[in-house]
Amino acid sequence: LIFIMRLQEFVTVLVRDPRTQKEDSWHSYIDYEIFIHTNSMCFTRKTSCVRRRFREFVWLRQRLQSNAALIQLPELPSKTPFFNMNNPHHVDHRRQGLQEFLEKILQDALLLSDSRLHLFLQTQLSPEDMEACVSGQTKYSVADAIHKFASLNRRFPIEDEERKKGKNDADSDSESSSSRLGPSDDSVSCGCKASPASEES
Repeated sequence: LIFIMRLQEFVTVLVRDPRTQKEDSWHSYIDYEIFIHTNSMCFTRKTSCVRRRFREFVWLRQRLQSNAALIQLPELPSKTPFFNMNNPHHVDHRRQGLQEFLEKILQDALLLSDSRLHLFLQTQLSPEDMEACVSGQTKYSVADAIHKFASLNRRFPIEDEERKKGKNDADSDSESSSSRLGPSDDSVSCGCKASPASEES
């Protein structure tokens, strides 16, 4: 008898580690680490870690909704004028809301087929660069962008032979911005210990 065990697919998403980032002399914002662990065939990488701010979640929801008009997307935590980034309760309430939003999104097969979602979760590209990538206006594909970001963040063990093969290329990568995919990703480690550079104005 041959027993074939089919692994049940799972996607674990954590929104955690809110940090205040300085945008300029007058403005600050909070970003959050998004950690993904999955065995789903839908994902290019099985583990990833990026940082995103609230306005990027707003952009993601708008884009997903426009591409899946018949689906009622879950709501984001409300943007209130009384939100205080120095109030731990406010910040954690928003963090929980963002996590619940992603958990619901990731349960929908149609939404999982949207490349913007994968770029949002597995690269540090700005919304403008994600849009350009999805619409074929960049030299790199969605998968290229995700692999490139992963090669710059090596906290996780090598997952497959392909990454081993690409390791030497990644190690010799130029520091010049012309070799990058979108904004500088080096400052965003998967441990998210370093403060990322602001990727938007």
